[in-house]
Amino acid sequence: MKGSIWMIGDVQGCCEPLDELLAHPDLAEDPDARFWFAGDLINRGPQSLASLRRIKSLEDRSIAVLGNHDLHLLAAAAGVRKPSKSDTLDEILNAPDADELIDWLRLRPLAHFEHDHLLVHAGVLAKWDVAKTLSLAAEVQEALRGDNWQKSLQKMYGNEPVAWKEDHTGGKRLRVIINALTRIRLCTQQGHMEFATKVAPGAWPNGLIPWFDVPKRATRDVTVVFGHWSTLGLLMRDDVICLDSGCIWGGALSAVRLQDRKLVQIRCSQFRDPMGK
Repeated sequence: MKGSIWMIGDVQGCCEPLDELLAHPDLAEDPDARFWFAGDLINRGPQSLASLRRIKSLEDRSIAVLGNHDLHLLAAAAGVRKPSKSDTLDEILNAPDADELIDWLRLRPLAHFEHDHLLVHAGVLAKWDVAKTLSLAAEVQEALRGDNWQKSLQKMYGNEPVAWKEDHTGGKRLRVIINALTRIRLCTQQGHMEFATKVAPGAWPNGLIPWFDVPKRATRDVTVVFGHWSTLGLLMRDDVICLDSGCIWGGALSAVRLQDRKLVQIRCSQFRDPMGK
């Protein structure tokens, strides 16, 4: 493998820590290094526009999968959802290069697989193996890259269905794929998604477990790399790596080198109250 691959957690509009991370000697001194971003490139942090421009400027050196906040920006740009008071999207939507940035973002994948590592924003359903995950992600990618991408986003919001069925069609099919890849945290023992519970790790009710601990998960033979779960924090196991170490909550922006699991972290100033997530 030529050059290192650095897997980077949720930036969420914190461009100063991102710049500091990319300037770290371990990353900056390898001209062939590539960077995998685990989604949620923007929103909630103070520099969403700068973050998006910075990651876009990496061009072929970066892979960035879409997270729920990235999709929320696309929905706002499409007029499907209005930004909330806690969002930091207006500077992107009002930027002179807004159309270029939005088009670049909607061309990003929802899943990427390379060197036995599957990169997604949140997780995968237990029934999906790597091939199935990539195939279903491609269905959403095709919708977002098409001429009617705005209409596709109208079907994105909602917590149902909670489980995958091959005969899902239309909005149900799109929604369950998006929810699994960009929102999932907890599941039942049977692998059904559950979105209502918002408690600290280990305090979830009986019958709920992290998606990656569902029995007989079809992706357990590879390493699934994800972000999205700041209260879980940095987690490194043979089968999963969680990279969301809570940058905007006063934690750190984390990068893990794929080849040897070397960790580089940049401490971050608290921008959001952790109790407000």
